Amino acid sequence: MKILAIDSSGIVASAAIMEDDVMIAEYTLNHKITHSQTLMILIDEIIKMSETDKKSLDAIAVAGGPGSFTGLRIGSGTAKGMALVFNIPVVSIPTVDALAYNLFGSEKVICPLMDARRNQVYTGLYSFSGASMEIIKEQNVESVLDIIDRINEIGQGVIFLGDGVVPYKNEIENNIKVDYSFAPPHLSRQRAGAVAALAMLTLNNGTYKNGKKQDAKDHVPDYLRLSQAERERLEKINASQN
Repeated sequence: MKILAIDSSGIVASAAIMEDDVMIAEYTLNHKITHSQTLMILIDEIIKMSETDKKSLDAIAVAGGPGSFTGLRIGSGTAKGMALVFNIPVVSIPTVDALAYNLFGSEKVICPLMDARRNQVYTGLYSFSGASMEIIKEQNVESVLDIIDRINEIGQGVIFLGDGVVPYKNEIENNIKVDYSFAPPHLSRQRAGAVAALAMLTLNNGTYKNGKKQDAKDHVPDYLRLSQAERERLEKINASQN
């Protein structure tokens, strides 16, 4: 089983190739260049350097959301296009799940934080039991203070990671009541390798159940909330009706 995985849900652009239980290659770029400029270059380069025959791919895995609306559209469009060309399925992996999987094996609660703007984060809570990732709280969008309150209720040590840590670090430090730490830089952002690993579990009917194997034509990103343009349109409609 060979999978090409991509993640463009945030600032990070990442591509990986995994065959069975071996990570063949992973390229990650954390720089403010648009994914429309970088993602296909990363994919082409990783295929070239790993000498992968595109026709040997069994599936395209993608971080399916939440995340940047533009980034998700680019990632999903790329995954759908390649899957349609090669007549293979798309495996959609929840972005927050994949981010948590970076810290596989941790004995603490894992709390990914992705900056969702408007004083909110995309987040969830996870733990590991043996070889299984347990989902304590499904990915969702809420305020940092709300997720901190839930962590305090659980009463266990926690590790935070993701691009939401930086803008909300003071709020975390001022309100958390349990032992806490922050993931190191090499594990703190989205990685296509984690998307690939969860996709492989999905295809092999493993312990992870949140991944979705889909026909390429059926795949759409999971934004979790309306875009700014959609929110503004609804606000105008509501204002005109009142």
